[in-house]
Amino acid sequence: MTAVAQLVARRRSFESIPADTWDALVAATPAATPFARHCVQRAWWNAYGATAHDQTLEIVDAAEAADPSAPVRIVGIAPLMHRHELEPGDLAARTTLRHAESPPLRPVPDSATAVFFGASYHADYATILAAPSDLAAVCEAVANALAAEEQDRWDVIDLRRLRIGDPATDALTQAFEWAAPRACWLVTRELEEVCPVVQIEPGIDYETYLGTLGKKERHEIRRKVRRAEAEGPIELEHSANPIGDLDAFIDLHQKRWGADGLFPPTDGGAASRRFFAGLFEDCGPAGVDLSFLTVAGKRIAAGVTFDDGNAVYYYNAGVDPDARELSPGVVMVARYFQRAIESGRTRFDFLRGNEPYKYEWGAVDAPVERLLVQRTSAVAEAK
Repeated sequence: MTAVAQLVARRRSFESIPADTWDALVAATPAATPFARHCVQRAWWNAYGATAHDQTLEIVDAAEAADPSAPVRIVGIAPLMHRHELEPGDLAARTTLRHAESPPLRPVPDSATAVFFGASYHADYATILAAPSDLAAVCEAVANALAAEEQDRWDVIDLRRLRIGDPATDALTQAFEWAAPRACWLVTRELEEVCPVVQIEPGIDYETYLGTLGKKERHEIRRKVRRAEAEGPIELEHSANPIGDLDAFIDLHQKRWGADGLFPPTDGGAASRRFFAGLFEDCGPAGVDLSFLTVAGKRIAAGVTFDDGNAVYYYNAGVDPDARELSPGVVMVARYFQRAIESGRTRFDFLRGNEPYKYEWGAVDAPVERLLVQRTSAVAEAK
């Protein structure tokens, strides 16, 4: 019988891990989404790195790590960061990515130093990167590494955006609970939010898909699209130059959301601009797309999506309120569904937030979970 390698997790800076090494592990992780890709994580660090400290862990074979002459293969990556739950400048720089109410979560002090997934404020899904055969051992190594850290290094481990059904959620939970008695941890797993998702039957066309919706919803979609068509040709056009079109996207987003959106005239708005610029500049090959909805040649809405070849992730949008009589939001989503179906995609993911419009398209909630680890001494003091 072949001996099972013992794995250890050790700190390594995000920027020192080659992109191809990182993305090879993304490809080996069945539950990984485009948010896990190296370019997306890099865009986040470039935009928001001043607000967090890198705590990326690489998981390697212990024997290889102990031998200076041996090549060391990275078996897994835990893309982590640490910061206070609420940093002093957070409120002034806060921007809003999602406009929906979240379920109440177990509270922790704003002053707590927390270990988060990297990019977890702007990534709708997160996970541990590892092949299925290595996942349990990788998560055990992560738990051991975090348990071995000095108590003043962190107060809580606050891992968000774990998809229900992601094997990493169960593996991390088991690893943390195994470490809990000796590390004096309290481990809590709870619903964080929902992501409304539409499963598209393979091989159907757009009209057949509309036929699966409720009569009222189907009628309203068709009526609004016909009204827009009466104004002139409708197109959902890929931007050939997303960086050049960044200002046009921000303008439409601001017209819709203003100070309640991502790009107010604050430090937070400037960071959002840097983040989207990074996505547009580097992540096209990773499936990041900026498209504009035009009616009679005029841009009235814009959307940013991710695409992994199986699913479309509807990340962000902006619309021109002056064109509200053309229902730009509904018409743009309709065109996105047509594009997804014609491209053979079988999943349309509206991402976090239970906004009512998502359910009009037949979406069903797919929960995301939070895994929280607290030191029991701190919990006792709080009581």
